[in-house]
Amino acid sequence: MKIVITGAAGFVGHHILEHFMRNTDWEIFVLDKLTYASSGLDRIRDIETFNIKSPNRIKLFSVDLQQPISEGIKKEIGIPDYILNLASESHVDRSISDPVNFILNNVKLVLNMLEWARELKDAPDSNFKKFLQFSTDEVFGTAPNGVAYTESDRHNSGNPYSASKDAQECICRAYANTYKLPIAITNSMNIIGERQHPEKFLPLCIRKILNGEVIKIHANEDLTRSGTRHYLHARNIAQALHFILEKTDETLDAKDASRGCWNIVGDEEISNDDFARMIGNIMEKETKIELVSFHSSRPGHDLEYRLDGSKLKKAGFVYPVSFKETLTKVINWTLRPENEKWLKI
Repeated sequence: MKIVITGAAGFVGHHILEHFMRNTDWEIFVLDKLTYASSGLDRIRDIETFNIKSPNRIKLFSVDLQQPISEGIKKEIGIPDYILNLASESHVDRSISDPVNFILNNVKLVLNMLEWARELKDAPDSNFKKFLQFSTDEVFGTAPNGVAYTESDRHNSGNPYSASKDAQECICRAYANTYKLPIAITNSMNIIGERQHPEKFLPLCIRKILNGEVIKIHANEDLTRSGTRHYLHARNIAQALHFILEKTDETLDAKDASRGCWNIVGDEEISNDDFARMIGNIMEKETKIELVSFHSSRPGHDLEYRLDGSKLKKAGFVYPVSFKETLTKVINWTLRPENEKWLKI
């Protein structure tokens, strides 16, 4: 079995890479641009991936996926069983400050990956099984109180990042419908874990609490309520993706908007200010919080995202790690002296 994982040197990707190294005997091919978000190969080196169950199973290629896949890389890989497309720019603030380059990157890379998938599907003696596109809850837009979006609900992107992910999904649907590509899509919620980029909310909170600084948290216009999120560890994401690849046979279908789509949902909804306080409590340090209006500080920001995860649950999937267990482990790991480098900007 062969799997191609794009973006596997990044935060989410390296956890997924480690999962497949530990839980399969598959050959793994990594395609990654190695931008600021990946810190080179530092994450992969830090998990000692190459020492886990035969290092020769991994082959890494530094590739800008805005360009078509080269013939040399195609030859090196051959015909994989699965493509797991994780690569994308993902930081909302960066999408707001530089929307054109951000959106073009995410659209071009999915087009080039899908064009390669077309070749794989139609190759002689092809064993290509599935293209899995990794997406986000943000494509659905803000969720009114009490509403949790299902896989078939309409999208309503609120910022350039979510629009670029929505575009990726639309292109995937078009390729599935037009070229009969076997494509599935996942929409996941906020992800935490070891070695997260320091610009993200959890490591940012840890750093500011350590330094006694105020954490600014987006709130409604009258500053009475912060946003809420579901948080889950990247290991839970990896387990869900593996399950969807091997245990489900659904792919996108133009006649059924939910078919081939899977929501990956955290087990607990928590307000962002309570989340910051929980981090401080685990660290046994004071948490200083200031609520700021998200309308002025981050245009296009959504206060609440909420997905319905019942479909994946009904398929038989069980999340291996709870939110509270996850958070404690990640914070304690990050505070070890040898790991504090991951808090540095």
